[in-house]
Amino acid sequence: MNLLFAWRYFRSKKTTNAINIIAGISVMAIAVGTASLIIILSVFNGFESLVKGLYGDFYPAYKVVPSSGKTFTVNARQQTELKQLKGLQAFSYVVEEKALLTGAYQTIVTLKGVEESYTKVNPIQKYIRRGSFNIGNDTIPGIVMGGGIENAAGINTEKVFEAATLYFPNPQSSLTQTDGLNAFSVIPTGAFIVQQDFDNTYAFTNLRFMQYMLGLPANTYSAVEINAKGKEETIRQQLQSVFGNQVLIQNRYQQNASLYSVMQLEKWVIYCILSLILVVAAFNMIGALSMLILEKQKDIAVLRALGATPARIRRIFLLEGLLLSAIGAGSGILLGGLICWLQESFHLIKLGGTTFIIDYYPVQVQWTDFMLVAATVAAIAFSAAWVTAQKISAQTFQLRT
Repeated sequence: MNLLFAWRYFRSKKTTNAINIIAGISVMAIAVGTASLIIILSVFNGFESLVKGLYGDFYPAYKVVPSSGKTFTVNARQQTELKQLKGLQAFSYVVEEKALLTGAYQTIVTLKGVEESYTKVNPIQKYIRRGSFNIGNDTIPGIVMGGGIENAAGINTEKVFEAATLYFPNPQSSLTQTDGLNAFSVIPTGAFIVQQDFDNTYAFTNLRFMQYMLGLPANTYSAVEINAKGKEETIRQQLQSVFGNQVLIQNRYQQNASLYSVMQLEKWVIYCILSLILVVAAFNMIGALSMLILEKQKDIAVLRALGATPARIRRIFLLEGLLLSAIGAGSGILLGGLICWLQESFHLIKLGGTTFIIDYYPVQVQWTDFMLVAATVAAIAFSAAWVTAQKISAQTFQLRT
């Protein structure tokens, strides 16, 4: 019955046209705010999915790193048990260290010594833009570098006979010695372009060459990178049983915890800022409800005379406010969903520039975003309508003045 009264008040003609205008503006503002939230959250989801895909390609599903220090030793038993790991798809031993790379210029790189099987763990080969993923061997090592490093060092990977030089810290040197660096020539064999952070930082070379240059034993590594399918807890337990407490097991999120945290923080900050649009719309709704109540003074007096309690009057106008917000929110959700579908299907809005992996704004619609936006609109609208209805229900209206 209360909803019927609210619906009739919403549809009925008003003596003052400004009430209809303010109510329309209120509905439109809620619709725009709702659509904006849906679109922005979907775009953030799209960018997040894109970035996670790039980082997911570059980083393994699991990474075994030493719990202390820079390296750890893997004995024969551990190597055998690792190969028998349930759900194991591929793994590669890795030695990682910073080095100085010189070509026409000098630049610092994070160099990863890997095995030939590394491409089964990291599909880096599909991001090769020049040359190939050829890491050579321990006597004739090759180097595959990011595009940013290639430019910074002034190296042309297409000139196969042009060598570069790597300088490593000499572990046997002391502060009183001058030979603090070991140098070795490497053949640039390929350049990859994945993402700027990787392209400007990482390069790959032969694992045994890295161990030789750093003076590491053959069974000593910086990490073991693993791709495996199955429940994370099960895989963690298996890896921990193989390596014991000398290592830490990191999933993709833990390898990039700061990145994912920043992405989530940005998303929620934007969500809070855009929610202010709905707060502004709520003020419009308060104005529309207040004017509607003044318009219906005689109706309220009649209802009071017929025995309606202040609580019932309050519920009627509370439902009136929720009705306004429901129409606006429903329209906004439909509009936002339509725009997201058009962008996802036809890529209508393009990204500026030509250096991006994709040339359009990525969109990924998630049903949880619709629920979140609907709950936000409902909370703001309920608060605004409740404040207005609460004040009005306490007033006394008469049929004549």
